[in-house]
Amino acid sequence: MPTRRHLLHNAIAATVGLAVGGQALPAPGSAVLPQADMEALIKAAQIDPRRADTAITAGSKDSVLLVERALRDRGLLAATYVDGHFGTSTVSAYAAYQRSLGYSGLDATGLPGQTSLRLLGEQRFTVTRAVTPGSAVAFRGAQVNTRTRAMLLEAERLLGRQLTISQGSYSTSDPTSAGTHDGGGVLDLSVDGMSSALRTTVVRQLRQVGFAAWLRTPSQGNWPYHVHAVALGDTDQSAPAQHQAGDYYLGLNGLANRGADDGPAVTPKLTWEEYQRTL
Repeated sequence: MPTRRHLLHNAIAATVGLAVGGQALPAPGSAVLPQADMEALIKAAQIDPRRADTAITAGSKDSVLLVERALRDRGLLAATYVDGHFGTSTVSAYAAYQRSLGYSGLDATGLPGQTSLRLLGEQRFTVTRAVTPGSAVAFRGAQVNTRTRAMLLEAERLLGRQLTISQGSYSTSDPTSAGTHDGGGVLDLSVDGMSSALRTTVVRQLRQVGFAAWLRTPSQGNWPYHVHAVALGDTDQSAPAQHQAGDYYLGLNGLANRGADDGPAVTPKLTWEEYQRTL
């Protein structure tokens, strides 16, 4: 039986929006807004445009619908595409929304960023499980963002060895990269002197912490042996890197031929944030 003190506390909390029993109570007359899961949105925005159909990425539908309805109501997305599938039409609509905010370049690729998503959701939804790439920093002679640096350091901890970066992020120095390094979250790593088995282990550990990673060989293109890694869920990615992330989720090799994945299988395929929650 509740005590008078408990009833009084509940009444006060209901008036001012305090927490009772660990649950936040809304102020009188205020509506509880739905939540858009940013991690799920980014995953869908990477995978869905690369699908051959309009399938929906697991766990993303409700969040994608919130975004699509907001884009529809701004006149940026036709109602027929409000379906929970973050396909090319939704990506294009989101990019148009980003441009309407004054963004350009890497900030207007159609991949939701934390600020644009929060603004889109004003009075409509709140943003949970926000993802940020962090700031761009110099690291071992290359430029990366702090999220990518943390991921690489964790992969190296698991490997018990330091890796050499042959090309970093935010880089346009290599024309053979087809724009994948223009944004954040992308690394090329040297495998000089490594055995075939060690190369495979490097790729596996990079995948374990949240990279889409592959061993690239001279037979595949005009490049030496190296590991190419794309940080899943990085919101600073260039469009080509986004496509490689989506292809990795779909079991492909991240190359233009969209062949079968030729790297070691890692199940489940986790983002950096998902990996951290397993520790």
